[in-house]
Amino acid sequence: MKLHEYKSAEGSRTKRTRVGRGMASGSGKTSGRGHKGQKARSGGGVRLGFEGGQTPLFQRLPKRGFTNINKKTYTVVNLETLNRFDNDTEVTPELLLETGVESKLNAGVKILGKGSLEKKLVVKAHKFSTAAKEAIEAAGGKTEVI
Repeated sequence: MKLHEYKSAEGSRTKRTRVGRGMASGSGKTSGRGHKGQKARSGGGVRLGFEGGQTPLFQRLPKRGFTNINKKTYTVVNLETLNRFDNDTEVTPELLLETGVESKLNAGVKILGKGSLEKKLVVKAHKFSTAAKEAIEAAGGKTEVI
């Protein structure tokens, strides 16, 4: 197929309707807006969620709790995933991103104690669980809070 032989799929490109171009066009006079009323006027229509004066659904439903704007979400890394690194490697959040262990860091990295660690590593993270800290140090490694 050559560039000049290329055709778009049937029905994928339709002409836009030009309203208010005379009665013969099929959308003249009121231009498809009907007769009078709020929706026929320019700038007419109702806001999102408006139910004609009835109390809208979002106002009728009970409200519960609140969103803490200061909440910090940490990226979680388990001990078993740290076994992929060689002995005496300095494991930092940047290294975890680079190697694809984590896709994004959020507010920081927290190391959790799931699984077992067989390597001696220097782990730098924002937070450690007690079990993780003990396991890293038991394997001969070091923990460092950033």
